[in-house]
Amino acid sequence: MKTKTVLGMIVLSGALILSGCNTNEIKGKNEHGNHQANQDQPKVEEKVHLEWSFNQSPTANQEEKLTIQVNDHSGKPIQDFKMNHERKMHLIVVSEDLATFEHIHPEFKGQGRFEVIVPFASAGKYKMFADFIPENGTQTVQTHWTEVGGEKQAKQPLQPDSNLTKIVDGKEITLSFDKQAKVNEEVMLNFQFKDAISKKPVTDLEPYLGAVGHVVIISEDTEKYLHVHPMDEAAKGPDAKFHTTFPVKGNYKIWGQFQRNGKVFTVPFVVKVS
Repeated sequence: MKTKTVLGMIVLSGALILSGCNTNEIKGKNEHGNHQANQDQPKVEEKVHLEWSFNQSPTANQEEKLTIQVNDHSGKPIQDFKMNHERKMHLIVVSEDLATFEHIHPEFKGQGRFEVIVPFASAGKYKMFADFIPENGTQTVQTHWTEVGGEKQAKQPLQPDSNLTKIVDGKEITLSFDKQAKVNEEVMLNFQFKDAISKKPVTDLEPYLGAVGHVVIISEDTEKYLHVHPMDEAAKGPDAKFHTTFPVKGNYKIWGQFQRNGKVFTVPFVVKVS
């Protein structure tokens, strides 16, 4: 049986935030391509209407096709969308405890409709963030919760990492900040790459979606979403630097995504913002 949820006309206050992603268009704190979904922002009318539907009730470990229909305020399909880092839509999918993460790209089928296969590793609640730019609109992020059936796993508490160095696919990645991360203060995130065995700097990172990397940051309660792009999109390592501003105190999970030798890899960190 097909499941369908209609979100109705959206007045932006919490489910989404509009902010350009082009480094030439953004001024001030977000000048390096940082766009957010933040429930504490002032209300902004955005006449975009989304309908989210699965071909059947989502179940863990099964391929589930998601359809996202994007209409204007009158119910007419939005006919086209701007390319945003090589895609017309980015879809971020996280479990309620942020233990699982997917960054996928729905295919535009025309007439406002996007389709994508969504992988769910386990049962439970998942939040989806659709990130797109209507042809005659601005950067838009809208969210939707879905319940996935199957055998549930125990939720994992989100604890700040005591060590900000991770080993992923033979690479040693260290995350550092130019200063202590504090609420409403711009901070620079630096990902530094080494070979995990030789410890030699990695200098051959490849472009991923048109840049050296992409960073997604979500607060522990999933209410704050930051999608951050690099200061130097052409960098190849050993450093990849990003600027962002954390909107509230608390724990955040950070996923850095990069590419080397044709393979995309994701490195997660958990930090506490004071």
